[in-house]
Amino acid sequence: MRWKTGRRSDNVEDRRGIGRPLAVGGGIGTAVLLLLALFFGFDPGVVLQGDAPFPGPSVETPSPTRGEDEARDFVSVVLADTEDTWRALFRGMNREYRDPTLVLFTGSVESACGVAGAAVGPFYCPGDHKLYLDLAFLRALRERFGAPGDFAQAYVIAHEVGHHVQTLLGISARVAAARRGASQAEANALSVRQELQADCFAGIWAHHAHATRDVLEPGDVDEGLRAAAALGDDRLQRQAGGRVVPDSFTHGTSAQRAHWFRRGLAAGTIRECDTFATAERGR
Repeated sequence: MRWKTGRRSDNVEDRRGIGRPLAVGGGIGTAVLLLLALFFGFDPGVVLQGDAPFPGPSVETPSPTRGEDEARDFVSVVLADTEDTWRALFRGMNREYRDPTLVLFTGSVESACGVAGAAVGPFYCPGDHKLYLDLAFLRALRERFGAPGDFAQAYVIAHEVGHHVQTLLGISARVAAARRGASQAEANALSVRQELQADCFAGIWAHHAHATRDVLEPGDVDEGLRAAAALGDDRLQRQAGGRVVPDSFTHGTSAQRAHWFRRGLAAGTIRECDTFATAERGR
């Protein structure tokens, strides 16, 4: 991915070096909670507003390394590129795009959705319009999930920005309202549709970023597809050593995630990302 000459975003909030330990006790317990979040991909906003661990006192964590500083530059460039893409697309809809903030943290972090540990992975909080990312996840994407490459990492950021787009368009609020009156299985199915749409929106970003700024290099699309597939619910459940339980899916299968990312990449339009359409229920 051609990123080093790209614009850096002003909307990065660096909280690395200050962490908050998560207290254990009550509910399902921190260790179990974080393990479930890592392997089954549920929304940390939902989890942390309910059976949430309580924040402990601030603690110092190791200073960022040189490699992490380069990673900070990378995520800043990717965020800036999503800003440029979505600002233009929203102007085309006679709407205003409000940039999200990307928060870098180590260990754990406070958000408007509650306190989250790094093990929940990257997440977006609609309560404060911020994306949260521990850079260690980008290493895990390569080393643990078998999805190397800078564009694989860019896909993860673009997916979280996709949730911000859903919030601005009112999609997230409609899904949340529908989930409140649904069974657990129905609520999970709605969550899957929302996550797949965020994958499709990530593809939209890649489509326009390459068309206007020529950011993609040979092999980048394959990197993005591998990342999407690596984070499928079915694959994560198998890696966790358990059986695959489709009713518990919250993000979609590997095939679904790759399909919708590819669809957004090919089409580049929001109307092609209607994951809630009946005809696409099998995808």
